This record gives sequence, C-alpha cells and structure tokens, in this order.
Amino acid sequence: MQIPRLHPDTIEEVKLRADIVDVVSEYVVLRKRGKDFVGLCPFHDEKSPSFTVSPNKQMYYCFGCLAAGNAIKFVMDLGKRQFADVVLDLAKRYQVPVKTLEPEQRQEFQRQISLREQLYTVLASAAQFYQHTLRQSQGQKALEYLEQSRQFQQSTIQQFGLGYAPPGWETLYRYLVESKHHPVQLVEQAGLIKPRKEGGGYYDVFRDRLMIPIRDIQGRVIAFGGRTLTDEQPKYLNSPETELFSKGKTLFALDEAKDGISKVDQAVVVEGYFDAIALHAAGINNAVASLGTALSIEQVRLLLRYTESKQLILNFDADKAGINAAERAIGEIATLAYKGEVQLKILNLPNGKDADEYLHSHTSADYQQLLINAPLWLDWQIHKIIENRDLKQATDFQQVTQQIVKILQNIDNSDTLNYYVSYCAEILSLGDTRLIPLRVENLLTQIKPSSIKSLNSRTSKPPTKTPKLSLVTTERSLLERAEALLLIIYLHSSQQRQTIIDDLETRNLEFSLSHHRFLWQQIAEFTIDEVDLISSVQNRYLELAEELEVVSHLFHLNEKNKTEILRTPHVIQAALACMERVFREKRYRYFMEKWEKIDPEAEPEKDKYYVEAIYIEKIHLQDLEKQRQFSITDLI
Repeated sequence: MQIPRLHPDTIEEVKLRADIVDVVSEYVVLRKRGKDFVGLCPFHDEKSPSFTVSPNKQMYYCFGCLAAGNAIKFVMDLGKRQFADVVLDLAKRYQVPVKTLEPEQRQEFQRQISLREQLYTVLASAAQFYQHTLRQSQGQKALEYLEQSRQFQQSTIQQFGLGYAPPGWETLYRYLVESKHHPVQLVEQAGLIKPRKEGGGYYDVFRDRLMIPIRDIQGRVIAFGGRTLTDEQPKYLNSPETELFSKGKTLFALDEAKDGISKVDQAVVVEGYFDAIALHAAGINNAVASLGTALSIEQVRLLLRYTESKQLILNFDADKAGINAAERAIGEIATLAYKGEVQLKILNLPNGKDADEYLHSHTSADYQQLLINAPLWLDWQIHKIIENRDLKQATDFQQVTQQIVKILQNIDNSDTLNYYVSYCAEILSLGDTRLIPLRVENLLTQIKPSSIKSLNSRTSKPPTKTPKLSLVTTERSLLERAEALLLIIYLHSSQQRQTIIDDLETRNLEFSLSHHRFLWQQIAEFTIDEVDLISSVQNRYLELAEELEVVSHLFHLNEKNKTEILRTPHVIQAALACMERVFREKRYRYFMEKWEKIDPEAEPEKDKYYVEAIYIEKIHLQDLEKQRQFSITDLI
C-alpha cells in the first residue's frame, strides 16, 4: 500500500520521542565521552572514531565525512529509505499515534500501531494469570521448587513475576478468550495458544511449567520462558517469535540490570534464566541471560549502551557443555572482540557449576572476586588450547602452535597482536627465554607467510640468497660508510666520544676495515678529553703519512657533514646498527651454510641448533633495521 502523506504533528512527535542515542546504537557501537557519545562512522571507512552523537542536541555529526542530522535522517541515509517510511517505523517503535493528511487511511495505520499495545495487554493478563496460579494448590509444587530447590525469597519471586502454567490443555485459553474476552487471533499472535491440527479449536502452548516472564527494556512482558517440572522435553520452552518478541534481539532481565550495568560499568551474561535471577537475588544487579542463543550484534549493542568501558563477561559452566555454550554464545561478538571494540571476558565457574548452584555454597563476594579475575577471551582461548597438552611432544606442540596461529591471524589491532605474539612465544618456549625470539619469529612467519618465509619446513629449503641491504649495494660499502661516520663523529664531536666507546663495547663491535682499525688504534692513544684531537692525530700523521693517507679525508668536514654529524645520538645508533648488521649477515650465512649440509634425521640436535641460530640472527637483523632511523648513505 502506498504510504500517505503524514501529518506534521506525527512527524514532530516522532522527533521528540525517537532518542538519537537509542536509534544510532542499533547500528553503531557507541562509547560515552563526556556528555556525548562517539563511535566509528557508518557512512565511511575509518579506524579512529570521528562520529559523535549528542543526546542534548539530539543530533549526530561526523568530523570525517561531515555527515549530520537527527534520528530520522540517520535511518534514512543509512538504509537509503524514504522519509515517510522511516517516520512510520519510528512511530511504531515509540508508540506514536499516526495521523495522515488522508483521513480514510488513518484507521489502517492506527490499527497497525495499536496491535502492539493490544499484545502487551494480552501478555500482561497472561503474566497475572500465571502468578495467581502459582499461589493456588495446583501451583504448590512449582512454588516449593522455587523456594527450596532454587532458594528464592518471596521478594525475588515477585520481582521477576514468576508463575505457573497449569497442566490443562485449554486453561489459559479459556481464561483469556472466554473470561477476559481477548480476541482469539490476538492471543495466538501473542504466542500463547496454537490451533489444533485436527478437530478445530486451540490449545495452550505452556502446560504444567514454571513460568518466567521475558520483559522488554521498559519492563513490559513480551514473551515467556517455561521450565518443565517433570521429565518432559524440552526442559525449557520459549515463546515463538512474535510482533513483540525476537529471541536474537532480547536479553532476559535487562530491564532489571540496565542501571546496575551502568553503575559498575560492566555487563555479566549468563546462560539461564535462573542464573540471572540468582545473581540479582545475591545483589549482583548487572546480570542478564542470553536466552540460550549466540549473542547477536543487536543484543551486544543493547548491552554496550549501558557500559562505557564496553566490558562484557560471559559466565557459563566450566564443563564441556558450558564451554561449548560459551563458544556458541560469543557468536557475532567475536568480530568486535578481535577489533578491540569490546572487552570480552570469560568466567567458567569451578566444578562445572552454574551461577545459581555456585551461589548456594558461596557468597556474593566470592562470585564478584571471580568476575575480577576473569580472563580476557583471547587468554581464555589460548588457555583452552594448551590445556592437557604436553608441549614437549612434537605432535602436541605442532597442533597447539597451529591453533594459536589461527587465533592470532584474526587480531586486527597491531598493539594487541604484538602483545599476544610475545605472550604465546613465552608459553611455547617452556621457560627457556633464549627460545622466545625463535618462537616469535615462528609465529610471525605463520601469521604473515607472505612477509617472512618459514624455516621450519624441511620440504622447502630456506632461501640461499642473502637479503638485499636497503642502505647500500654491497656489504663492503655499508661497512666502509658506517665505520667512517663513527670515526668522523669521534674526531669532530668530543661530547660523543664516550658514547661511541661504550656502545662499541656493549655491542662487542670492532672496526673491521684495516685502515679504519689503524686510525682507531692511533686515536686510542689519546684521552677522550683531548682538546684538539685532530691536530694531535695529524702530528702523528707526519710520521705515518703513508699509512694514514687513506683516511685523511676524515679529518676535514664539508658543510653538509658539519650539519649531519650533529644529529647524534641517532646518527651513532644508525652507524652502529649498520656495522652490526654486516656482522650478523655473516653469521646468518655461516649458519645457513652449515644447516643446509645437515641431514636432519641423522643429526637432529645439530639441525635444531642451526635452525634456532638462523631464527635468532634474523630477529637481530630485523631489530637492527628498525634502529636505522635514517640513511647514512649520503653523509660520507
């Protein structure tokens, strides 16, 4: 049906009721910053949030792409939708009566909007019926279960509106349809009755079950969960999807938990209704239940709306079923966790207990301490991988490494990735710190195979060609320039002499080229505080003219060199790094040549030694490359 022109009063009312933060949070993960909220702009790609939402102004604005507007414009632009279509959707969501400029069509739209209100009324009546039945003789068994098995106080039972569905096939049907005169089609649409396949009529969906109302964020009943008190399957039965209830968009007890989540800046997600209720009964008021489904983006956004730190803790049983439930519950949230947009933690209670069972024998403080100690999801995954594995055994080591690499490959944030590569390298080194660089290299090789070729595989020999030096074209040229630069600085910059001596000693480096080594020997005969070192060496030059001729150019500075050598200590570090790199290149080639001649089956220990040595040299070479902050090619 064609959408009629909307009355200006309806448009204004939608603008007043549609909260900008509420609307935008459906699509963007927002973080509170001062009075406003920030997040990644949905209208253009960005890594740092430049998208702001102002609750006071009821406006959004992106400093990156300059997108701006109110709640209506946001939904229009994001979904490429028409104005009237968006207003109608928002009117339906916020229960705004719809007026149109075509009175004959107003009734149909009003009927669609009022359907939800009618469903709320039917479900509220059903909730009252179930609560009343719990107090009757037929509900005695259910009440005893709550009070004795679950150890719930009356205040908790009333707070969550717990009730009982009697065993009859048509008890609720007769109450709602025959006594309360609710239209049968409406009761069916509320998910409370179903039509019989044969013979006509309807039957109750919930029979002989303990009833738990599921409420929306405003505390209105939108569905039910029913727990059997017998051996009937399924153990828990939820209402079907309705106009009001979508399982993937609802979190049990969020209406009770939203204030607690904001207060402690943390949300706890458990698997079962009674786990959430027990936590609230124990004073832990930031708990919700996931209704047994994987956490959807919609559910996560609901929670993140109330926590500034974006911290979510999943609490499931520590047994195999609980671990599987935790992995299933993570669902779409994994993407956000890998990006660092959510602080996802996992709490597995000891001895396979759920939260309800745990609180029967422990205090609220005990549980809260477990929350404090709950590991981040990535740590939890890594722990599960290495659990009950013997890393000294080749098969276990290989399998663990492969599984760890799969996790690391998903991490988008570079700082987080660097941390976990080092963390996992320590685990795989089994306490031998000398192996950590090797393990780091091994992990990086597998995470980014295109950039670093693995040396572990004997099916493919390591490259025999030495890596090209980006600084100069030959090893001799590199060494010549680096050593000459250090000598120039030593001769012309007295305040850097001690630094050069200390760094050469720390790195265990010497001047390799004969003419530089000879000059260094002459220099060493003078103290580092020699006022006019160049003149002193030049006087010596008169006696050793032939030997020092090849280095005489180092005694004189051109204008460019006068400027450049003052860029210390960075120039010194760059020159030393170049010198050490030549040394490490030689060691790398030496170990490579030795390794290629070894039969790994005949000499496994030597094979292992040379592989580790090669890795270590490559780690050193990469580190030295970082130390070269700028090129020294043109300084000499």
